[in-house]
Amino acid sequence: MNQLSDRLNSLSPSATLAMSQKSAELKAQGVDVINLSVGEPDFNTPDHIKEAAKKAIDENYSRYSPVAGYPALRNAIVEKLKKENGLEYTAAQISCANGAKQSVCNTILVLVNPGDEVIVPAPYWVSYPEMVKLAEGKPVIVTAGIEQDFKMTPEQLEAAITPKTKALILCSPSNPTGSVYSAEELAALATVLERHPQVIVIADEIYEHINYIGSHHSIAQIPSMKERTVIVNGVSKAYAMTGWRIGFIAGPEWVVKAVNKLQGQYTSGPCSVSQKAAEAAYTGTQAPVEEMRQAFQRRRDLIVKLAKEVPGFEVNVPEGAFYLFPKCSSFFGKSAGERVINNADDLAMYLLEVGHVACVGGTSFGAPECIRMSYATSDENIIEAIRRIKEALAALK
Repeated sequence: MNQLSDRLNSLSPSATLAMSQKSAELKAQGVDVINLSVGEPDFNTPDHIKEAAKKAIDENYSRYSPVAGYPALRNAIVEKLKKENGLEYTAAQISCANGAKQSVCNTILVLVNPGDEVIVPAPYWVSYPEMVKLAEGKPVIVTAGIEQDFKMTPEQLEAAITPKTKALILCSPSNPTGSVYSAEELAALATVLERHPQVIVIADEIYEHINYIGSHHSIAQIPSMKERTVIVNGVSKAYAMTGWRIGFIAGPEWVVKAVNKLQGQYTSGPCSVSQKAAEAAYTGTQAPVEEMRQAFQRRRDLIVKLAKEVPGFEVNVPEGAFYLFPKCSSFFGKSAGERVINNADDLAMYLLEVGHVACVGGTSFGAPECIRMSYATSDENIIEAIRRIKEALAALK
């Protein structure tokens, strides 16, 4: 007897979490699995941030915080945006949440009415279309393949906009592809958006600091777009703080007020101790951020070099984040014994069960011809994982 809501039944489960669970089950059985499926840094949270959290506990930061977060944290975020991004905001234009994931979902829920369209460039992070569906909106998928570096063109954006378009979700650096929009590419998209003033941009910049091209650009830096952009960011990726659950939005005050109203009814403010830790992340030394970025860049270079040596893989060079997203459709239709590879999800399952490497099939990212590999792991793991993948793929005929 299924009495679940239609809202819940319309959602797909998270493929990345499902793959993580499947690889954990194999590990529990004693199988040596190399996990390239998880989207989190393998570093520990820097010590000065942990110390700030311990201090917060001793100082009894154990009560409800304001719904939007402590003023000290919001002011630290205002300073970060000014110093790092050249963007002027006030604390009233910042709202903190339980991770950037909630920040994205909050924004979609306060903007989207039933039937509204939200443009989602593909490949996309698995949760974007599901969040739009949760708001009873319609995800409009715009496919950008490997031949265009997985980036949407101004022409594609123009063609996707209709009178029903409410928002565009833009993720740069991107999960799952690692693609980064340049200042020029963002300006070209902004030129299109200037002709459609009803469209709001949700700019997911959570991977901002994991960037290999020298500088991060935000569409909010374009004067005509500032009042139409909601920036989403947080501490999870840059500071290795995924479990602390602190994200934020920066945007027009009317959106922030709406998000505070929504959040006030269903989670209230995020964890008090985590907020003090996040404040230390933004106000303290940024040296660990750069150390981690350099490590990710070295691993990026390593995995790209090795993956390019895998026959049948089509590989581009990601400019940010910590994912490789090779095109692997050359294996579709091949088989090993009884097992036939029909799509990327089949291939990911084959690589897990036969090669003992966990990746994620691209279907749930809107790219059924690719697989996502996270290189947020050691050099040794990367080398061994690609060796196993190469060997497993060679067995497909």
